[in-house]
Amino acid sequence: MTSVKSIQPKRAGQRRSRRESERLLNYFDSVATSSRHMLSRAVKKFEVVGEECGIPRFLWAGPAAGHETFRLGIFATLNGDEPEGAFALTRFVSALEQTPELARGYALSLYPLCNPTGFEDGTRLSRVGHALNRLFWTESEAPEVRFLESEIWMQAFHGIINLRSDAESDGMYGFASGAVHSETLLEPALRAAQAYLPLNRARQIEGIPARRGMVYAGIYNAREGALRAVPGLNQPPFEIMLATPRKAPVHLQVEAMTVALASMLGEFRTLQAVGLNL
Repeated sequence: MTSVKSIQPKRAGQRRSRRESERLLNYFDSVATSSRHMLSRAVKKFEVVGEECGIPRFLWAGPAAGHETFRLGIFATLNGDEPEGAFALTRFVSALEQTPELARGYALSLYPLCNPTGFEDGTRLSRVGHALNRLFWTESEAPEVRFLESEIWMQAFHGIINLRSDAESDGMYGFASGAVHSETLLEPALRAAQAYLPLNRARQIEGIPARRGMVYAGIYNAREGALRAVPGLNQPPFEIMLATPRKAPVHLQVEAMTVALASMLGEFRTLQAVGLNL
């Protein structure tokens, strides 16, 4: 079984081998082989500079509940030099396998390697120079973006979560789509994560006003090309971006993201139970 320590983050421009991305994905495959909850692996294949690449999707279905199944999409490694989110998903799946009740009533679509060539090259951009997290819903021809857009469209998620790490931040922070989601989903998740990492308490993060580690939603959401739901929906899903400080030890980033994800599952279930219109 793959461990977080077996695939360490690379310095900018330091290339990984294809074998390392396969080791990462083999963890999910190994779980799916014996799991009652990991349903399938689907891979979108495309060619880059004469080399075949793929974006995997793993499905994890929690125990049935007496309500509509909540569909969440969890995305990692849109920037290839931010693999911590992918490592966190391995830890998160392990936690779910040990305690399936954490995801009762959920269907989770996991995308641990959204930028496979950037991951292998140790670069933010894809191998052909695309900044993927600036291309969503811009009619981009980037195959990674086109596939993920189709997933977001077809899966009709109730929530979209983007896991990131930030080399410039000294603490954890996040963005949520709207004040309700900030207060009811993001803030408790950041509070849980403080068991492992401090918050970024700067008044500005990435040049955007922030407080208690929460970036002001309206300004952040206006960024063209960011990973998000289909524009113009009458009832859009909640959208959360969660970022760890990349300079922190990897295992602490992994644990912080894991408890933050578990917190969001619990809080969203509670909100739905009391009938809030999200």
